[in-house]
Amino acid sequence: MSAAHAEAAGLHETQFDVRVVSRTPGAEGVVLIELGPIGDRPLPGWSAGSHIDVVLPDAEIRQYSLSGPPQPGSSETWRIGVLREPSGRGGSVWLHDELREGDVLTVAGPRNHFEFEPVHGTSYVLVAGGIGITPISSMAAAAVRAGVPFEVHYAGRSRRSMALLDEVSALAGALSVYAADEGARLDLDGLFAGMKPFTTTYCCGPAKLIEAIEAAASGRQLVVERFEPKAVGAPVLQAPFEVELAATGVTVTVPPDRSILEVAEEAGALVLSSCREGTCGTCETVVLEGEVDHRDSILTPDEQAANDVMYVCVSRAACPRLVLDL
Repeated sequence: MSAAHAEAAGLHETQFDVRVVSRTPGAEGVVLIELGPIGDRPLPGWSAGSHIDVVLPDAEIRQYSLSGPPQPGSSETWRIGVLREPSGRGGSVWLHDELREGDVLTVAGPRNHFEFEPVHGTSYVLVAGGIGITPISSMAAAAVRAGVPFEVHYAGRSRRSMALLDEVSALAGALSVYAADEGARLDLDGLFAGMKPFTTTYCCGPAKLIEAIEAAASGRQLVVERFEPKAVGAPVLQAPFEVELAATGVTVTVPPDRSILEVAEEAGALVLSSCREGTCGTCETVVLEGEVDHRDSILTPDEQAANDVMYVCVSRAACPRLVLDL
């Protein structure tokens, strides 16, 4: 299990309150919200690519990436960028229209399933689409701090809509901006064709960008973070299967129309969860025995092949019986 996975599995899971320190326009339709601690204790530190959970007034939970220079020890403040999406899953409109400086928010985290740990001898290509610049900005800052070569490719509807543009421009010696209203287009095939050896690409953005970059990468080292779940086909096993909850001492049967998470909770297991769609990583669970049908939007192909963790909100068994550390 990676360091980020270990962190997500055990640290900073408890919800707590923070205060809104400031709200500033980040771009057209984007607000930058700075959060600070309540009391003298600082906020937990975080690494490049981290996100936090924000609890909305209706108790729904949404994830937002932290932006700016990572703070690995502890943090005086956190900053998130929120794009106003009236047709989205909810939350962004309230954060834009109702949240004020001085208000209290309930949050959890940080967690990191988009881990960026720069290594000397490797070059990095950082690709952002729209509000996907928020975690990419933290990676750019981490790359500068580590002294590794990197370039940023940032695509958006217009420069007016592209948050943190000046900030990232000041960090990146090589920044390419693709504003659609200027007729600029990110040529992903050309990007990968001209890529040097020992280069790793990180990408965050809307589904179309993720799908296009995965198609263009063609076996290259690529790490992505999605805004929404990726499309998956039918389950490998379209029948009930058993799950032994090793820590609880109970074996349950999971029918085709229910998730492991739902059935485990019903059996009394304590399973932390948030998005329930395989994008946030909160419900990560250690696999002790059995083969998993991975249906999340987080694990890389290599991590899926390792078969040592799964996200029980969406992933299922690819065999008659799983044993999980629950």
